[in-house]
Amino acid sequence: MPSTQKPMRYGHTEGHTDVCFDDTGSCIVTCGSDGDVRIWQNLDDDDPKSINVGEKAYSFALKNGRLVTAVSNNTVQIHTFPEGAPDGILTRFTTNANHVVFNRDGTKIAAGSSDFMVKVVEVTDSSQQKTFRGHDAPVLSLSFDPQDSFLTSASCDGSVRVWKISDQTCVTSWLLLQKCNDVINAKSICRLAWQPKSGKLLAVPVEKVVKLYRRETWDNQFDLSDNFITQTLSIVTWSPCGQYIAAGSVDGCIAVWNVDTQECMERMKHEKSYTICGLAWHPKGGQIAYTDTEGNLGLLENVCNRDEKKSSGKVSSAVTKDYNDLFDEDDDFLNTDLIEPRSSPKVLSNEEDDDDDDLMLASGHPRQRGAIIEDDENSLDTALMKVNSNLEKDDDNDQDGSIPVLPVSTTQRPFYDGPMPTPQQKPFQSGSTPSHLMHRFMVWNSIGIIRCYNDEQDNAIDVEFHDTSIHHATHLPNSLNHTMADLSSEAILLACESTEELASKLHCVHFSSWDSNKEWTVDMPKDEDIETICLGQGWAACATSAMLTRVFTIGGVQKEIFSLPGPVVSMAGHGEQLVVIYHRGTGFDGDQCLGVQLIELGKKKRQVLHGDPLPLTRKSYLMWVGFSAEGTPCYVDSEGIVKMLNRGLGNTWIPVCDTREYCKGKSDHYWVIGIHENPQQLRCIPCKGARFPPTLPRPAVAILSFKLPYCQITTEKGQMEEQFWRSVVFHNHLDYLSKNGYEYDENAKNEASKEQQELLMKLFALSCKLEREFRCVELADFMTQNAVNLAIKYASRSRKLILAQRLSEMAVEKVTEMAAPEENEEEEEDFRNHLNAGYSNSGTEWSQPRVRNLLHEQDMEDSREADAVEEVEKMPEMEKFRQNPFCKTVGLPEMSTPKSDVTTSSSQGRVNPFKVSTNQKDPTAHSANILDNMSKFSKNTPTSNSRAVNKQKSPVIKPLIPKPKSKQALAATFFQPRPPHTGDKTVEEREEKAENILPEIQDAATENTENKKPKTGFQMWLEENRESILAENPDLEEADIIKEGMSQFRVLSSDERMIWTEKAKGGAASNSAEAKKRKRPADAKNEEKEKLKEKSKEDSSLPKKRKPLDPSTNVRLSAFAFKQS
Repeated sequence: MPSTQKPMRYGHTEGHTDVCFDDTGSCIVTCGSDGDVRIWQNLDDDDPKSINVGEKAYSFALKNGRLVTAVSNNTVQIHTFPEGAPDGILTRFTTNANHVVFNRDGTKIAAGSSDFMVKVVEVTDSSQQKTFRGHDAPVLSLSFDPQDSFLTSASCDGSVRVWKISDQTCVTSWLLLQKCNDVINAKSICRLAWQPKSGKLLAVPVEKVVKLYRRETWDNQFDLSDNFITQTLSIVTWSPCGQYIAAGSVDGCIAVWNVDTQECMERMKHEKSYTICGLAWHPKGGQIAYTDTEGNLGLLENVCNRDEKKSSGKVSSAVTKDYNDLFDEDDDFLNTDLIEPRSSPKVLSNEEDDDDDDLMLASGHPRQRGAIIEDDENSLDTALMKVNSNLEKDDDNDQDGSIPVLPVSTTQRPFYDGPMPTPQQKPFQSGSTPSHLMHRFMVWNSIGIIRCYNDEQDNAIDVEFHDTSIHHATHLPNSLNHTMADLSSEAILLACESTEELASKLHCVHFSSWDSNKEWTVDMPKDEDIETICLGQGWAACATSAMLTRVFTIGGVQKEIFSLPGPVVSMAGHGEQLVVIYHRGTGFDGDQCLGVQLIELGKKKRQVLHGDPLPLTRKSYLMWVGFSAEGTPCYVDSEGIVKMLNRGLGNTWIPVCDTREYCKGKSDHYWVIGIHENPQQLRCIPCKGARFPPTLPRPAVAILSFKLPYCQITTEKGQMEEQFWRSVVFHNHLDYLSKNGYEYDENAKNEASKEQQELLMKLFALSCKLEREFRCVELADFMTQNAVNLAIKYASRSRKLILAQRLSEMAVEKVTEMAAPEENEEEEEDFRNHLNAGYSNSGTEWSQPRVRNLLHEQDMEDSREADAVEEVEKMPEMEKFRQNPFCKTVGLPEMSTPKSDVTTSSSQGRVNPFKVSTNQKDPTAHSANILDNMSKFSKNTPTSNSRAVNKQKSPVIKPLIPKPKSKQALAATFFQPRPPHTGDKTVEEREEKAENILPEIQDAATENTENKKPKTGFQMWLEENRESILAENPDLEEADIIKEGMSQFRVLSSDERMIWTEKAKGGAASNSAEAKKRKRPADAKNEEKEKLKEKSKEDSSLPKKRKPLDPSTNVRLSAFAFKQS
């Protein structure tokens, strides 16, 4: 007769409930979350005996009159049975124990805890303990081998391990289960069991099948499955005879198989579909007691009555292995929430699956599902196909209803013995926790947090913004059961999967819209499901199961559609950038084979990464993909490695952080929520014993620092190299922003460049100390022109003259290289020079005669000469920018004066309307001491620049790659009258500056080139006035004397300085110079300008002809090396 299912009854309060029979089978014993152990004489017993063992009981075991319980005070204690008298504590853990079991003769117990440890304790002498360490997450269940040789354990880390009890070593391990952070989050408690008496087979519930492994060889012999099982199996138990296996699932199904025939004998469905969490077979067979997570107790009677029971199940031959078996021993990335479920061949059509009674054929014997294989023919070898054909023949010839049974095969394996394919990772939404959780994060990013609550009381979505000025917190209903979400400063994007009645939908709440209709929804075509979504600036996108990416405007207008080369894994958006990760192919041996596309969706649409392979750590999968706050693509793999796109090295990926280094335990992880490049911060949530955080209590955000995996990071050299390249990588985004016309912080770029040059100088000094001169030259190659000059001085002071000479040659080359890009830009904008020739931007200059224009050109040449000299001396400037004749000259203090001042300044010196002024530092900032210049560079002289900064943040300079500018703006700038210069900076002052800087450099060179080059005016003046300077300041050193002398020399009038200059040139005596000055002061100025003009022409022709610099420039550069302190 068939088995009968008795009505269930209340046993304990809601929560995990365990059940077993006593040794004789005379009573049923249960324990629950109310902390009670109850003894039931039968299912109808209305007054069971109750033993309170603690506040909460997680598990219990009963044998030989001893009751062992795992309770909430983290202890495993023992009571007498049935009296219930306490008999001591067997062992303790740091957290609660989740499962306790007796061995076969009741002399030992094994307990597994949430602190990842397994202990085996002698019942009679609790001091005799053995501890088994190796799991990386809470232990779910345990089972003793009947022969006491092995102990098996299952854990939340996804593994099932077999331990040898005698030496406490792990014999084998299988990665079979879904990973989770705690027992309460586990889909399956995985109550595994050894075959009684012989211990020949080990049964493990995995997904919808029971896997049986053979002792010693640890091969997967065969799987027990049935179409009746639609959800994950969580518990198995053997009949006392060892012939049958019962298994319970998370949706309340119980199935019983005959192990020899692999035939499903019984099927039972829980009346309320609650999860089966306890299952026990009566010691004499025939009855199965079971409990659920709601605390109810049930009983099955007349189970597997072999005399009267006719088979109504299926026969599944052990050799008909499907493609699943290729993945039985895959690694820990088989997280079922991230990885595709294992494929199983369709055995029957949908009509045949509907009713198991239809399996009986007219002849009276059951249809053999195992004989009908609809799978890829390549997944089975020819021997297996022959076996299946023989099965079909036997089926046709069998008329008496008997079932052909194949012997269990232990040797037949597929012929292929190469690398095994890796199951493809399932699509996921970055910043989300697994979708099967009732309370989960749908997204956590730099904008805010979206939580989803899906329980019996409510199904809703809460949106919270980090910055409430963007939008207030929002509560949304979730009637469509949205499973994906993304959040930006403009909108909330939600998506749901399709159902039998409804199509997959994309829903957008555009809260930043200025109209009243802020929501829109788009239905996907039939049989096309949204798998991942993302938001950018002004657009939204989704990738679907049809391997399509669909782009929409933020208001709901459909835009581009493009196909993906493979199934999507994840996607992310930032500004105009969209990154899509997909499967390029099948990975092997635990590796995923992913590709990445990076597309810019701005006005100039272009693809940056064309499906390049995404480099993951070995045997890992993708955990998070997104952008830094500055717009650089980044991703994190399951091994905790954070990688960032290095735009400075041809769009390659560089590892910038290993979060595992910050984890305290093996099962701890960091859940990444955001990346910032300036300041360098990795924002993430620490998860103890899990890969993702719970929604409650609210997780705390931790900030990790970045560290590039350079070698010998503990040494001073390795640390500075890592810091230098990290600074370079994390400031590449500034070049990207400037190239694409975005605003960026000029100060940040300058600070980064300063930091990099300081690190290079420290490395240079270290190499000098270590006598590594060749390495010094290599380091100097990374330096800017100004830092090379400083390196020359350091080398000369260190008495490394050969190194100083080589660095001087390098400095000359760098000057030539810097001039080359300027030449190219001049060619590009040559038409502007033609347009501008002979004219002024000032409105008052159009009517001036040609003579005045010639004078302007003369002034222009003069200013170019002064600027050229400044470039040699100026240390702080990291890059030399070309001047743009079309740029407005704004941002300078002298721009704010009225037009009437032009005539006043003209009497002293003419204003050059072609001169494009830049934010130059105060002349006092220039000094002969390069170290002083380096220090002053960091403190952008506030006196002369403060007003300019207030007027305009960025100086009027043209970067190497100009920002795009509209034609209208260009024309407006060209034709708009420019405010004239004041008399604050006249041509005479520029002459002063040129004269001041030239003597300064020439003074430095005098000591080594005295016989080759005449003295300058400043040097002659300094020789005469040195004593007076020393009299005023007797403590000054040589460099300070020169500095003080320069400041005094600049105070002199231009006429006096001109006299000293004439003296130095030796062209005429000082009296004749004074006579010239009295008679024709204007002519003297013109002669001086003509000379400067000729010199400027010679100098400006050098870069164009690509000739080495003239000797005077070499002397100036080498002067830094040989100037005495």
